[in-house]
Amino acid sequence: MPEVTADWLLESQLEGRRRFLELVAGLRPELHRYCARMTGSTADGEDIVQDTLARAYYLLPEMTELPPLRPWLFRIAHNRALDHLKRYEARMSEPLEGIQDSARDPAPDPGDAIAHEQAVVAALSRFVELAPAQRSCVILKDVLGCSLEEIGALLQLTLPAVKASLHRGRLRLRELAGAPVPVAAAPLQGTSPVVARFVALFNERNWDGVRALLAEDVELDVVSRAQRAGPAVNDYFTNYARIPNWSLAPAWLEGREVIAVFRASGEARPGYFIDLTVRDGKIRFIRDFYHVPYILQEAEIVLA
Repeated sequence: MPEVTADWLLESQLEGRRRFLELVAGLRPELHRYCARMTGSTADGEDIVQDTLARAYYLLPEMTELPPLRPWLFRIAHNRALDHLKRYEARMSEPLEGIQDSARDPAPDPGDAIAHEQAVVAALSRFVELAPAQRSCVILKDVLGCSLEEIGALLQLTLPAVKASLHRGRLRLRELAGAPVPVAAAPLQGTSPVVARFVALFNERNWDGVRALLAEDVELDVVSRAQRAGPAVNDYFTNYARIPNWSLAPAWLEGREVIAVFRASGEARPGYFIDLTVRDGKIRFIRDFYHVPYILQEAEIVLA
């Protein structure tokens, strides 16, 4: 057995994390589709995914055997999403705990294919207008294709309760289908000065100019890969400097100013986005979604 040193322990942890992320890689897009609809936000949905994976990884050493991966992760994600909704005082007019096992089977719903199409095309913001139990059942059944039995096991509900929540949720989505989607308006002044300057300097490959925009205590989160702070953030731009043809553009996502990243000249749609937090004219926080390529799969991003 190798000697236990700080370096060995760190290397062992990094290797364990790498293997775990490889194990769950195929489930992450599905987890994000669920969490983004539960929270009504692309970025918040990814926060829940990250929190879910961190929680699952933390629990692993306590287990004698790995449970079935998909239902286990979705159960954690579901609970984390509900915690998120409670923290931010989201609408919870019909809590999950309020669905009674004695719920009567509803009248027949439209065919699954029709319900699936309605749920997939519905805007993320529409799902937060459903009560949490309805929201969960509609997403799991009509977006992710779970069976009623799988949903019941995941949410710990009886089959009649699942059917009732699914029926009500489908009806509510149909009611909302013809109503205009509420969109947070962008500020009248357009792109903020620091974001505009960051984009221009990046596209010019003026890395010294980009670094001059950073606060001394700047923090970086390359989602699902690394976190840095202060001078260590310089390496982040060194990596981008090696890629000659990528470009940025100011954009809006769910009412928030972001930076769209195009990975090829003439690309019609950005591959992912970068989120900046600016205070006192300096960039204090950078969040880069490069390593979660599914992040914009269904999101409506609008170039400024």
